[in-house]
Amino acid sequence: MTHTLLFDLDDTLLDTNIDSFIPAYFQRLSEHMAPYVPSSIMLPSLLSATKLMMDSDDPSRTLEEVFDDDFYGRIGILKQDLVEVIEDFYDNVFPKLSLTTNPRPDAVPLIEWALSQGCRVAIATDPLFPRKATYHRLRWAGFDPEQFELVSAFENFHFSKTHAAYYAEMLGQLGWPEGPVLMIGNDRQRDLIPADRLGLKTYFIDEDSASSPGPEAGRGNLANFRPWLESQNPSALKPSFKSPEAILAIMSSTPAVLSSLTYSLSDEQWKCEPTPDDWAVNEIVCHLRDTDSEIHSTQLQLMIEKADAFIPRPDSTIWANERDYLNVNGRMALKEFTAARLKNVKSIQNLDGSIWTRNARHAIFGPTNFLEVAGFIADHDRAHIQQVWKTLKAIQCERV
Repeated sequence: MTHTLLFDLDDTLLDTNIDSFIPAYFQRLSEHMAPYVPSSIMLPSLLSATKLMMDSDDPSRTLEEVFDDDFYGRIGILKQDLVEVIEDFYDNVFPKLSLTTNPRPDAVPLIEWALSQGCRVAIATDPLFPRKATYHRLRWAGFDPEQFELVSAFENFHFSKTHAAYYAEMLGQLGWPEGPVLMIGNDRQRDLIPADRLGLKTYFIDEDSASSPGPEAGRGNLANFRPWLESQNPSALKPSFKSPEAILAIMSSTPAVLSSLTYSLSDEQWKCEPTPDDWAVNEIVCHLRDTDSEIHSTQLQLMIEKADAFIPRPDSTIWANERDYLNVNGRMALKEFTAARLKNVKSIQNLDGSIWTRNARHAIFGPTNFLEVAGFIADHDRAHIQQVWKTLKAIQCERV
């Protein structure tokens, strides 16, 4: 059974002392930008844009877009006019911050062991940094960024680690793996508690043996992790996505995942069917759009409006041919799906908690409740993300 291991970076695989590192980072960036932006404007603008990234729950905008919209508006300069200056900072100044960090001796052997065991390993660092900055920090820790299947950065993520949806987005970009999943990190508030809210098992990198117990399945330093993992029953590390918070996180993350997975697709790749029995990405996204806007929306509203509602389930299997999904503009369909999904999420995320136990009668499954029907939506999302992920892998193999 393949394990998926999500590792935090700062103060987990790399001694960063993030509370000291971030002020030094901001100070160096402010000094580098001083000929163009006064520090009296630069630092408040950085702080404001960073807070907006941390708070954002919008799956239609990457954190880079959230940052750019606020930051460049505040400093009054177009991004394209500063691109070369900022690239120079990350190429030539940011690397000097390595002197404020130290590699952890146990980190490289642990990752090499995990990879040798066939584990899927991803870096689940808070995506508030550009990719270049994160790759530098990985190298400081002794790694080649290409070792990892996925590294979160602000260019390709839509949620920060304060949100359970971040962890759903991470797993979605990995194709929603079916086996054991473990989040390993040193910060309960950003690494463990949000991952736990999604339904993941967690391991607390903790140097303080006297610290109080939390939600984690295991606890210790990096050297303790391998023997602990080897002692675990893999089935006990499989996630559960049945809570209201997990369901909402998955529903929120799906448009973001699709956006990231399809970002670089050509028109031909959108329409590519790996085999005659497979759907193209175009068809999958159109199916999600129409199911959400025409079926899920109706089901949710019926249950919101009254208890014991009858929940219809129209046959959507004929839509692909009937509506010629293959020749629809996939990028536009994704925008329309995102709008429909945002509407559905907003319709339920602020409801009283009692809604989740409200009874209903499903056309196929019989007696049910709001939690189960919403769970069907999240399961439907995960199944089709897996389908998209496998299709994209097949397309990549054809190109090699």
